[in-house]
Amino acid sequence: MSQEPEEIRVGVYVCHCGGNISDVVDVKRVAQELSQYPEVKVATNYMFMCSDPGQQLIIDDIQRNNINRVVVSACSPALHELTFRSALQRAGLNPYLYENVNIREQVSWVHKGNHEGATEKAIRLTKAGVEKIIRQDPLEVIQVNALPAVLVIGAGIAGMRSALALADRGLAVTLVEMTDKMGGRLNEMSAVYPTEQQASDILKDLQDKVLAHTKIAVSLNTKVVGIDGFVGNFTVRVSASVDGSTTDKEIKVGAIVIASGYDHYQPRDGEFGWGSPNVITLPQFNQLLDSAKGSKGLSHNGKPVKRVAFIHCVGSRQIEGVHEPQSDGKVSDYCSRVCCTAALHSINRLKDAYPAVKVFDVYRDIRTYGRGHEQYYVDASKKGTLFFRHRDDEIPQVSGNKITVHDILTWNEEVEMEADLIVLVTGMIPRNISDIISMLKLPVGLDRFLQEVHPKLRPVELANNGILIAGTCQGPMDIIESCATAEAAASKVAILLSKGTIELDPFVARINEELCDGCELCLAECEYKGALTMVPSDAGQPAKARVNPALCVGCGACAAVCPPRAINIAGWSLDQFDAMVDALVSEPAGVGKE
Repeated sequence: MSQEPEEIRVGVYVCHCGGNISDVVDVKRVAQELSQYPEVKVATNYMFMCSDPGQQLIIDDIQRNNINRVVVSACSPALHELTFRSALQRAGLNPYLYENVNIREQVSWVHKGNHEGATEKAIRLTKAGVEKIIRQDPLEVIQVNALPAVLVIGAGIAGMRSALALADRGLAVTLVEMTDKMGGRLNEMSAVYPTEQQASDILKDLQDKVLAHTKIAVSLNTKVVGIDGFVGNFTVRVSASVDGSTTDKEIKVGAIVIASGYDHYQPRDGEFGWGSPNVITLPQFNQLLDSAKGSKGLSHNGKPVKRVAFIHCVGSRQIEGVHEPQSDGKVSDYCSRVCCTAALHSINRLKDAYPAVKVFDVYRDIRTYGRGHEQYYVDASKKGTLFFRHRDDEIPQVSGNKITVHDILTWNEEVEMEADLIVLVTGMIPRNISDIISMLKLPVGLDRFLQEVHPKLRPVELANNGILIAGTCQGPMDIIESCATAEAAASKVAILLSKGTIELDPFVARINEELCDGCELCLAECEYKGALTMVPSDAGQPAKARVNPALCVGCGACAAVCPPRAINIAGWSLDQFDAMVDALVSEPAGVGKE
């Protein structure tokens, strides 16, 4: 005897979001409209659906009213999709029988001047969500085995800290570094703020711990040349150069931490006088200070230095049309964050060692954002540093040893100063790891740094499962922040690999082999190596497409080019899309009525 199909019983929950939504959208009307759907058995609104009481409303309806599909009209799914899935799970319902409808970012925040239109749009979007969830099958997570081993790319401070944290959690770590020594930018530094510890001491302590740890294998002069596989089961090919010979080997790991670091911005010829013998960058100036330690006076190129001028934001906060673009046609419009404090720290070192040297500081804005960093500005000012502030759209002019700038602090007066040494406070730019980006198809932000999934909710994770980031490959950071991200990445990896298996979301491509005609258009469209393959079929029949669910990211590119509609994305089928579109273009109840 065949089993009767389950009755679809949908619960719709409309969130006020504390006024973020309800100040614009008539949430009660949205719930009322949706209550007229035959499959909707509960439709209600609540002040904060994501709160514990809000979640309990959903749980109670599932358990008491036999609700077996849930639609929440609230804020972005990036914020609380996992929250509501967890609530369904606690109620004993499949967590994927849930649909999030975004009526905050997509409705109330963009239609504040049209309450009626916003309400109608919210109704349409929620109806589309109901139509989608009606056609949703229960989905199960995809499980893959996970190797308890990790590759860390880059042996700077972030890479070393991440490697140690991982090894201390019992994971085998391979730490690869393309240069001949560990430490990265620490090798360039002397005293570091805010602790004033010697960078060499920090480096020695970390290096000794890394080399002594039995769970860490260090490979210097080593470059990653290939990466295949998927989260839990990556195969990494590396090439190590030792005394002129090259050795290639494969490393199998469950996860990868990228800690590739940054490069200093390199001024182009003529930029702020670059190319002149009396113009140097801040890193070069710090090396000059270190080499002059203990001498009676500061000198450069054999000449005494009596006056030093610092120019901020060289290679940072650039403006299109004001600054010349770089080789890729773009300007670096981001703030490098650490430069201001680094420059002020160097100025104080200079004034402490050589109080008679006059110091000028030319800046647009000074951003000493870290705890206690403002004191560097106060101290530099007390020690006699003269500060000159210019407008955003004005570039200080450098000619020989002269700097000309219009000073906002003196009501835009044109000021000309002479300096024996001009120091360009250069910013951070991402290190060129285009080969690794290409291998893994890593997401890159507009600032050219690697792009995390979410700056608050998933700050060290990439969209690629099993790939974490640490340190300045993600963006400008100081040492403390780099170490914090390294520890965070290690914690995420340890959690990921702790059970021996990894659960992945089931939103991947599915093939209906009866409809597949073997045209292979899907293979040509798929950008993820190994996600789609062709497998032999019965004799005389064309090969059929097959999905590796661990490699598929559910992008839908294959479904879009499949003529017989043999491919669907689990949770986002073509039938669901058709029904959602129909709901969006249908008239909400009450529209056009008196």
